[in-house]
Amino acid sequence: MEMPIPSQGVIARKARVVERLRQVLPDDAVISDERETRAYECDALTAYKCAPMVAVLPYTTQQVSDVLRICHEEGVPVVPRGSGTSLAGGALPTADCVILGVARMNDVIETDYANRIIKVQTGRTNLSVTGAVEEDGFFYAPDPSSQLACAIAGNIAMNSGGAHCLKYGVTTNNLMGVTMVLMDGEVIEVGGGYLDAGGLDLLGLICGSEGQLGVVTEATLRILHKPEGARPVLIGFDDNEVAGECVSDIIKAGVLPVAIEFMDR
Repeated sequence: MEMPIPSQGVIARKARVVERLRQVLPDDAVISDERETRAYECDALTAYKCAPMVAVLPYTTQQVSDVLRICHEEGVPVVPRGSGTSLAGGALPTADCVILGVARMNDVIETDYANRIIKVQTGRTNLSVTGAVEEDGFFYAPDPSSQLACAIAGNIAMNSGGAHCLKYGVTTNNLMGVTMVLMDGEVIEVGGGYLDAGGLDLLGLICGSEGQLGVVTEATLRILHKPEGARPVLIGFDDNEVAGECVSDIIKAGVLPVAIEFMDR
């Protein structure tokens, strides 16, 4: 895989870029030491590595806006980063870029059980969304295999799913609205705590766009009542085709399991 050639002009301006970033962020939110930026040189796809010029870890939407405005003015590429669990190289930086990580943006902003929604900062991990509502009998359905560590920001970027997607759908089916910062620093709101709005489906465009359209800093998510009960069942088959037919027969019978997983040997 060939990466873009880094701009030597941008790298030469590193000191100025870092100084401007420190003016809008706390000291601990700007990482410019070459030894420390190596922690952000790749995501879970470790075959390709490149330390970024700078990494920033903002706490608020306004700080994300300030960072993107500065980078836009300075002509510095920005790579958004959630928790870095992706195996697709989605958070792979270049030597002239700023990694913008949302890991410190992990607060619950609002919980509305009457309308079955929760609004969170997108650095919050997938499983901790359920953790915030499960005592009240609710859960967040999308469950990628890395749900203990992966961030909602990355789930939105990649339209993540999981075993529950058979019954409850993937991220786009459970995403109600976002606060997103565009690359020039403009903050926009798309969707919200209500059913589909009229006009173009901009939310459907954003979900799965891998961070190319902007940085999603807050998300309104659909939460569901927990099932009354669940029974795990393990069935052994001698033939893959017979196993597939069994799944088809289950669906035909009108039974929609929470999840079905096929394990080969």
